[in-house]
Amino acid sequence: MLDKAKVVAFAAVSDTARAKTFYGGVLGLPLVEESPFALVYDANGTMLRVTPVGTVTVAPYTVLGWDVGDIAATVRGLGKSGVKFERYPGLEQNELGIWNSPGGAQVAWFKDPDGNTLSVTEF
Repeated sequence: MLDKAKVVAFAAVSDTARAKTFYGGVLGLPLVEESPFALVYDANGTMLRVTPVGTVTVAPYTVLGWDVGDIAATVRGLGKSGVKFERYPGLEQNELGIWNSPGGAQVAWFKDPDGNTLSVTEF
């Protein structure tokens, strides 16, 4: 039934001004709408609703990720914008924080200002 419907992604935040600086400024996503209910970004054709929730309950897993063509260049670029990449015990990550998965994908993780885990992946 939903196979032809577009996906809408959500990210919960506690401070929309801080989120606006991060999602729009640091990540470079175009802001399409701003209301008391959400900051709405165009994430390459996918609607991303960054929603204020008061207190964010941080999930212990990745909540949002991007499929990128060149992960090393992306990580370097985000790093220049101030993004700090996560390191996880037990995962062999290179000097940039990129992990090579057993299936061949390369993944790097980072957090938004509320602690939500985000990722970039090169498949």
